[in-house]
Amino acid sequence: MEIILVKDVSNLGYANEVVNVKPGYARNFLIPQGFAISATPSNKKVLEENKKQKAFKEQKQINLANDRAAVLNGLALTIGAKASENGKIYGSVNDIQLAEAIKAQHNQEVDRKSITILGDTVKELGSYKAVIKIYKDIKAEISFEVIAE
Repeated sequence: MEIILVKDVSNLGYANEVVNVKPGYARNFLIPQGFAISATPSNKKVLEENKKQKAFKEQKQINLANDRAAVLNGLALTIGAKASENGKIYGSVNDIQLAEAIKAQHNQEVDRKSITILGDTVKELGSYKAVIKIYKDIKAEISFEVIAE
């Protein structure tokens, strides 16, 4: 019996996938539990239309993310921090300060959770790099310099 999976089912398939199963398994478990629906011709048409719409939305999001990555890629920031005479800063520079600096210096809103500072923690004056994850595999790399206030 052909069915369309509504949710991911382990050892069977993923959501929006058409699979063949035994009729009893479909009628007694998958369909009543809400894991699947019958693969009638009308349900197959609806599935294909949903896949087209989802692909269109996905492509639109990818295009927006690529545009945003082009803007953010290669940004140079300057972050001021209180430092001792030998170059060690009090505390450290973190993703929150980077997000605030991007907002203040370049008028770009970035979620702090999407920022990853490359290397170890920033506890000294100098130049560093960070990566901003924009969407799935789309990332932008920025460089920032920590200077003494």
